[in-house]
Amino acid sequence: MKTNWFKDAIIYQIYPQSFMDSNDDGIGDLKGIVSRLDYLKDLGINCIWLSPIYKSPMADNGYDISDYLDINPIYGKMDDLKLLIEEMHKRNLRLIMDLVVNHTSDEHEWFKAAKTSKDNPYHDYYIWRDKPNNWTGFFGDKAWTYNPETNEYYLHLFNKAQPDLNWENEKVREEVKKICKYYLDLGVDGFRCDVINLISKDQNFKNGHNKLILVGKKYFINGPRLHEYLQELNKDVLSNYDCMTVGETVFTNLEDIKLLTDESRNELSMVFNFDHTSVDNYLGVKWLMRRFKLKRLKKVLDHYQYGLKDSGWYSIFYENHDQRRSVGRFNLKESKAFYTTKMLATAFYFLKGTPYIYQGEEIGMTNLDVESIDEFIDVETVDVIKVMKKLPLTMSYIEKSIKNGSRDNARTPMQWDDSTYAGFSNHEPWLRVNHNKDVINVKNQLKDQSSTLNYFKKLIKIYKEYQILNREGVYKDLLPKSNSLFCYERRCGNELLLVLTNFKDHKVKHKLLNKYQGFKQKILLNNYDNFDNSYLEPYQAILIYLSK
Repeated sequence: MKTNWFKDAIIYQIYPQSFMDSNDDGIGDLKGIVSRLDYLKDLGINCIWLSPIYKSPMADNGYDISDYLDINPIYGKMDDLKLLIEEMHKRNLRLIMDLVVNHTSDEHEWFKAAKTSKDNPYHDYYIWRDKPNNWTGFFGDKAWTYNPETNEYYLHLFNKAQPDLNWENEKVREEVKKICKYYLDLGVDGFRCDVINLISKDQNFKNGHNKLILVGKKYFINGPRLHEYLQELNKDVLSNYDCMTVGETVFTNLEDIKLLTDESRNELSMVFNFDHTSVDNYLGVKWLMRRFKLKRLKKVLDHYQYGLKDSGWYSIFYENHDQRRSVGRFNLKESKAFYTTKMLATAFYFLKGTPYIYQGEEIGMTNLDVESIDEFIDVETVDVIKVMKKLPLTMSYIEKSIKNGSRDNARTPMQWDDSTYAGFSNHEPWLRVNHNKDVINVKNQLKDQSSTLNYFKKLIKIYKEYQILNREGVYKDLLPKSNSLFCYERRCGNELLLVLTNFKDHKVKHKLLNKYQGFKQKILLNNYDNFDNSYLEPYQAILIYLSK
């Protein structure tokens, strides 16, 4: 029977390459994940999102898939995935896999056949044009690449090794259905759908009107048949399983999200929206840095919290494999990470929606400490460096921007202990371990009751205890104009959760508790030892349960 279990889930994202290495080759793998399931169960999460583990040449770290029905040998075998599913279900943990079907690898058998001839049956699996338009892709390069065998150009909104699939072709949609059914039959509980709102394109392929990166974005976002495709996939496959889907959607707005997640439309369970991750950059481009202001962040969060009050569902996150680490972000001092990591978790995870915790976030892992941008290996970063060097920018700005935005920041090996390779492996890892693993690691924090890790455990336990308020509580921003405090309530009748957080490195006064006279108060979380009802300490976070 189909249920809405995802609304009560707490989801933990694993980037498999960097989580745990079981065979000492320097690369994380499926058996490594199995070995750490008890840690995750103890943390309190009840669902795992696993970034791509399919066969891939790794041009984009697995988001370029060459065989959807096989496992990348660096991660193990299909039997290892079956073992992982079995062991997770024993622990009442659910598994969400990445579904990357906007594009494939150029080494996929479909594309290798498609590029040989216009008459090949697989040619129409991809998007071809005799003349390219002026679009550039998400990595800053031209979105079309010439194929001499057919004297045509193929579309790739990402790296040229990631040709876009042609969803106009019914055979492509049937292939996607087979992939979904295969993994659901194995016991997978749902899919995180990579850049899913790009699968439908306006077939006119018009030129853009300016020369900015993503020049064609207004034409390839939310194409005319997007909802039709999603409803078809749901009707033919997903509706037959008690599964969920979370769509990664780029440049979407509130109305888009309402449509995509409206239960009566049978499209997606929820979406990832990135507007709040763009409050410290310009135009939604993370490389164009902008000074952070709390009011800007709250304006975005309020927009979706109020807008999705009666319908639709949302994903609550601030870190993932594409985002920089939050330590030092949002104008929060790295030196005060002991407080800021706890404060951010409290501020975000009691909003309406499903919380997503990214590996290492629960111990406050930081950005990769590089001296030179030449150390970065991520394909997006390498491509963007090439583009930025062609622009009238100083090297100082380029270096600062790249160090700030590179996806490698979030992909360093998980810091389990203070050994040479942080307990991730006994072999030099594929990406360097951060130097601060001696201080920031799971082993140290398990022993320290005041640690970020133990705070996350407490937060998750409380989240589960007050599940109804988290799912049904009406949101209200109590200080929408404050550039210092983010304070809100989640109310159901005479019960409410009150979240008080200070984004400043100094005390900030408030009179919020005066309005709750007559309510019984119980402090559930506090990242300080002290509490005063008239002010918040620097980066303090307090969660209060109030009832009459």
